[in-house]
Amino acid sequence: MKQQSTSVVAAAKKLVGVYRAGSHHMVGDGFPVRNMIPGANGSDEQFSPFLLLDYMGPKYFPPTYRRLGVGEHPHRGFETVTIMYQGKVAHRDSTGSGGVIGPGDVQWMTAASGIVHEELHDEEFAEQGGTLEGVQLWVNLPRAFKMSPPRYQTLVSQDIPTVELPDGAGRVRVIAGEFQGVAGPATTFSPVHLYDLRLTAGHRVELTLPAGFNTSVLVLRGRVAVNGSQEANEADLALFEQDGERVTLEAKEDATLLVLSGEPIEEPIARYGPFVMNTREELMQAAQDYQAGKMGHLS
Repeated sequence: MKQQSTSVVAAAKKLVGVYRAGSHHMVGDGFPVRNMIPGANGSDEQFSPFLLLDYMGPKYFPPTYRRLGVGEHPHRGFETVTIMYQGKVAHRDSTGSGGVIGPGDVQWMTAASGIVHEELHDEEFAEQGGTLEGVQLWVNLPRAFKMSPPRYQTLVSQDIPTVELPDGAGRVRVIAGEFQGVAGPATTFSPVHLYDLRLTAGHRVELTLPAGFNTSVLVLRGRVAVNGSQEANEADLALFEQDGERVTLEAKEDATLLVLSGEPIEEPIARYGPFVMNTREELMQAAQDYQAGKMGHLS
């Protein structure tokens, strides 16, 4: 008797909805952002471990000799991830780390027990003028790592692996986690998949992401059909249910997308400004430690 082969098709992650930015505002004097997470919809639980996602720009800045941005400020209890698409941003912090990131680069800063830093337009970029575009993502830390030493990862474009999709459909840059067996360079404290996805008009891609993970897709430009149904356009965020493993994206126009999927951190969240801890008491301690100079200062 001939044995029939069987294959299991992963269930789709159902689309919860497609959302616009919750607010438009300036961060400092150099970063015009559209706030996507938590935005007008959703909660910390829906997006965990992702606490915030700001889409900055794209905006043209004329030449100036004054460097715009955000001056010295503290963080504790989470990580900031800055992904650049256009322009250049310079970073400097109280651990002595720093540098400039430009198109294709990623800065992954673990504030953990506390750090003080500044984020400014790069001097050369400011003097020449140009378009600034990027994403800043805040990733929560599990309680066990919130007071670990700060850390800084510079992920330059050439060190971020690219997977070409079949038939000219596009490409996936793997920043964190893995895609089709290719691992990204970012070191994370909880399981996270982060992809810079470029999809060619008329093509589709089927992503397999873990069941139980919170998953969302930010459309930076272009127009895509999500799971064969609802369309998402520029500066839209598609949010999916945790169940299921499959997400299908079809480009109606050439599209640039950011895919984020992470295992939820099922712990209490207490947040105030630049501090994200587990209790109100820990927030108060963070503020006291900063005021006492225990997070350092910029020299």
